[in-house]
Amino acid sequence: MGAIYDKVLDMDHDLEDLEMQVVRYKPEGLDVLCRKSKFTRKELQIMYRGFKQVECPTGIVNEETFKEIYAQFFPQGDSSAYAHYVFNTFDHDRNGSLSFEEFVMGLSVLSRGTLQERLQWAFNLYDINGDGFITKDEMTDIVSAIYEMMGRFSEPMIDENTAKEHVDRVFLKMDINRDGVITFDEFMETCRRDENITKGMAIFDTVL
Repeated sequence: MGAIYDKVLDMDHDLEDLEMQVVRYKPEGLDVLCRKSKFTRKELQIMYRGFKQVECPTGIVNEETFKEIYAQFFPQGDSSAYAHYVFNTFDHDRNGSLSFEEFVMGLSVLSRGTLQERLQWAFNLYDINGDGFITKDEMTDIVSAIYEMMGRFSEPMIDENTAKEHVDRVFLKMDINRDGVITFDEFMETCRRDENITKGMAIFDTVL
């Protein structure tokens, strides 16, 4: 009986700790977020209310919850892989969860950012390991994830070979010095002079 009692006490302590974490969590001052993002104070208030009540009652969202939110927008495709990569791009401090601030800043860039800001975000998305270069394998992973998410909506249907051909074509354009990796400068230069690639960036406007 003593062991069971101790276990119950431990569970109570865990719940108290969780409650304290939730109570302590407060979003960054709205005025600060207004200055840093492209949203108004009123928009931020509405977003935070929805963020807490509907999606993330604790004010923090983990990756699994983020994937569930994504799945609601793409019910006929498999969005889990793409949601994983987007989550990592939003999660600036790499702690495995998104605060309201991180959520707002990511959404601000995607929904109202300049072309330069959105291309910077897209480069970070493709640069999966964060080393400042995009490899063909990284580009293939992202493009395949996008096709898994959107492919069923495409006519004709997109298959694995289509994704590979797309990556080969785009990578060849972007790897200007043919060293097998794409730098940020190469990425930006190619996007600026190739209107088709720039239009392709519109896929990221559908993130949330």
